Amino acid sequence: MIREFNLAIPENTLNEVYARVERYPWQALPDNSGWDLGADTAYMKELCRYWVSDFDWCRHERAINRFDNFIARIDDIDIHFIHEKGSGPKPQPLLISHGWPGSVVEFLEIIEKLAHPERFGGNIDDAFDVVAPSLPGFGFSGAPPAPIGPRRIASIFNNLMTGQLGYNGYLAQGGDWGGTISSWLGYDHAGSCQAIHLNILTMRLPDGPQTSAEQAWQVQFEQEQILQEGYRTQQATKPQSLSFAMMDSPVGIAAWIVEKFHAWSDIDGDDIESVYSKDTLLANIMVYILTGTFNTAAWIYYGRRQEGGRFFPSDFKKISVPTAAALFPAEMSTWPPRTYVERMFNLQRWTQMPAGGHFAALEQPDLLVNDIRAFARECLERKE
Repeated sequence: MIREFNLAIPENTLNEVYARVERYPWQALPDNSGWDLGADTAYMKELCRYWVSDFDWCRHERAINRFDNFIARIDDIDIHFIHEKGSGPKPQPLLISHGWPGSVVEFLEIIEKLAHPERFGGNIDDAFDVVAPSLPGFGFSGAPPAPIGPRRIASIFNNLMTGQLGYNGYLAQGGDWGGTISSWLGYDHAGSCQAIHLNILTMRLPDGPQTSAEQAWQVQFEQEQILQEGYRTQQATKPQSLSFAMMDSPVGIAAWIVEKFHAWSDIDGDDIESVYSKDTLLANIMVYILTGTFNTAAWIYYGRRQEGGRFFPSDFKKISVPTAAALFPAEMSTWPPRTYVERMFNLQRWTQMPAGGHFAALEQPDLLVNDIRAFARECLERKE
């Protein structure tokens, strides 16, 4: 059963968040500068001043509500999703999935471009029916009773597309956890997921790297991730302990998330606002705070560990559905050599992007949209 959803956060809830931000005990923090130790204190003070004085949540609420929002009950979990039906006679169904620490806010600029290309000088034949869910435990979706991982979420999203919305086939796109979910959709649900477009590679082959270039990439990846493992290990092992503190601190949640946007994005030096406005950062952060989902959003890391981690099963067989790889140069998870990816996927498109990082839909929306469109056209041409 699907029901309509309209976002309406009570004013007293907003005022409580702003009051907590205003009461934050800055005097208890050393006034360090820079990002080496984590979120920069000076920037966080500046962001929080803006938060309580100039930020307008209601504007972002209206941006979400201008699309059709729904809730579907799947596996006893309420799954929120935006469903923007595309222009023209035959728009292709497209599932776009976010990750952590993102939300559907990442997609607010690209949904209309994907669904209605003719409004932006494009071809109406490139239109998509866009479905953008909030992951279980994230944002406006309900939480499972216990942690689940991306493979289980892929099954839920396939049910959403086929069982709930009635699509016979669809294309799946994702970065971060959305890339992992899309990979599992191609692996487990190739009968309905007809193609996948990835702007990250998170999965690993069970037989490991085979060439010297692949082995060098694995060493490089492990070295690059040393300073990134702290948050990941905490959320994959003891997420509840972290959440006791975070759920009571909007500033704590903001610092935890902003540091990732700074570290994982294609910014100019240390200037996070060379890519993101304060409003964009805060709108995404507020989704976690207003829905009280910092805790359950972290569960996906624990769930993946229970599912077996990054690796496909030992009896892995190459994913057969057409696959596109969009390589953004500042992606925090370095792509392996193409040979490795080709052993994993039916790779049909390999695009080296000129700019952008981990949050592609926010950083380089047009580059991402154009690549998805081009890939979808290629898929259609092969069918014909």
